[in-house]
Amino acid sequence: MSSPEIRWAGPRALLLELDSLDAVLSLHSRLRDNPAAGQVDVLAAAQTVLVVFDSRASARAARGSLARVGSMPAGAAAVQDKPVHIEVVYDGEDLAEVGELTGMGPEGVVAAHTGQLWTAAFGGFAPGFAYLVGETDALNVPRRGTPRTAVPAGSVALAGNFSAVYPRRSPGGWQLIGHTATRMWDLQREQPALVRPGTTVQYVAVRELIELSRTDTDQGDGTQADAAVAETPAAGPALEVLSPGPQALIQDLGRPGLGDLGVSPAGAADTASARQANRLVGNLPSDAVIENVMGGLSVQARGELTVALSGAGAAADIRSEGGSSRPAPMYAPFPLHDGESLHLGVPEAGLRTYLAVRGGIDVPPVLGSRSTDLMSGIGPAPLAAGTVLPVGAVDSARAVGHAEPPALPEDLSPGAGGKPVVLRITTGPRHDWFTPRSLAALTGQEWTVTAESNRIGVRLDTGPSAPGAADGTPLERAREGELPSEGVVAGSLQVPPSGLPVLFLADHPVTGGYPVIGAVIPEDLPAAAQLPPGATLRFVEVDPETLQHPAPLPSTRKKQ
Repeated sequence: MSSPEIRWAGPRALLLELDSLDAVLSLHSRLRDNPAAGQVDVLAAAQTVLVVFDSRASARAARGSLARVGSMPAGAAAVQDKPVHIEVVYDGEDLAEVGELTGMGPEGVVAAHTGQLWTAAFGGFAPGFAYLVGETDALNVPRRGTPRTAVPAGSVALAGNFSAVYPRRSPGGWQLIGHTATRMWDLQREQPALVRPGTTVQYVAVRELIELSRTDTDQGDGTQADAAVAETPAAGPALEVLSPGPQALIQDLGRPGLGDLGVSPAGAADTASARQANRLVGNLPSDAVIENVMGGLSVQARGELTVALSGAGAAADIRSEGGSSRPAPMYAPFPLHDGESLHLGVPEAGLRTYLAVRGGIDVPPVLGSRSTDLMSGIGPAPLAAGTVLPVGAVDSARAVGHAEPPALPEDLSPGAGGKPVVLRITTGPRHDWFTPRSLAALTGQEWTVTAESNRIGVRLDTGPSAPGAADGTPLERAREGELPSEGVVAGSLQVPPSGLPVLFLADHPVTGGYPVIGAVIPEDLPAAAQLPPGATLRFVEVDPETLQHPAPLPSTRKKQ
């Protein structure tokens, strides 16, 4: 067996390309059971294994040993004998198109889909989403040119040589051929994922489905809310949400290492600001905070609390039950007395403001984290008026911090004058899929953040070009064909056929099928998470070892 080709996927991850799916599963099993030093996550895909590390040094040190392990003979993969039956109504929006692409017609597609056993090769994209390989390649079809922003839960789909069921409402570029009521992911089961690597599946055509009755925790999109947030009085100190604003979520540092289950790391989109807010009130960095988008958050104290605001700067005031008010500071701890309420305005610059309370937000953890994952539907539901958030016990040995400068870079400050935000990137792992002109355009033109952006990713459109730079045009591929799905890291710049990059943030899918031209370095992801719609940015390629541009550029960032 030949040695795998190893590509960098951002400065802290390695993508290993192998000869066969058996080789992928064998290497993945070895790394799962015997992880390399500094290994954070390992994720199998169609032809690759993604290995994520805690630092560039760990990834660099492991590269040689990974090449040796990857060249070992592949072992046999375990397969489940009894297939799982999934009933499907074949009424998908793309069924007719798939019939044309395969030459089978709609009825032929249904016959081919139900007439063979499918085996789960690996997970990814979302919890419960399994990539199923059929016994033939008769249904090998390309992904859609532009992914849908929302695919309904239960959609049965095809892409490349794979079939899958979308376990929840989510973005996706697969061809939709039908839908099912089968619940693919349920944390109430001993094994949350119905289909895991090695499971065999038999699709069964039916005329109609028996819908499962919804429980009190059902979100109505095919998944369940995985952690309840109290709406009854808490026994101890608490925060009551009076208004969540456009969006308010509970976040901590996320749940890394669960990519095999299709669970993204999630956590605070701007980790630098979340850490700062916790530091100011004397919490651990991993304590849960509130992440608020575009202001409008109002909360009321139940008991004597110490709180702090960080992230996007916004005017804030504290109102007493007697009607008096006083301003609340940013980037400094302050008391919020029993019965007082805190009200945030719209940020002057940036997008996300973080509220920490001494003791941390003490909601039940799910899979080791209290963070809300909008992609996976795991964790507490988005906050709503009337939600009561219990506050954890205070560790009196941890001191309340002093006032600090913002953790945001200067190019996101109110005085930046609308200049483009500069984000540092490293190329790869699939930069060779693009023309030299597009590689130059990636860093030679400005990009604009669109209103479709969210915690999953920052969607970009072409912006005005710098004088003498490439025109503001989408990126073009240098090669045709489909890229087999493979693991991706936060910061990845995935480019669909439209040529408009998507910058993956905290809730990104763990795998993707569009080539990644480069990746924003982890140190700049907090700034990327603060970009509001309409903001402009520029990418600057840097040396992955030094994170510096080869030619000195004026610095726009504060040292942290």
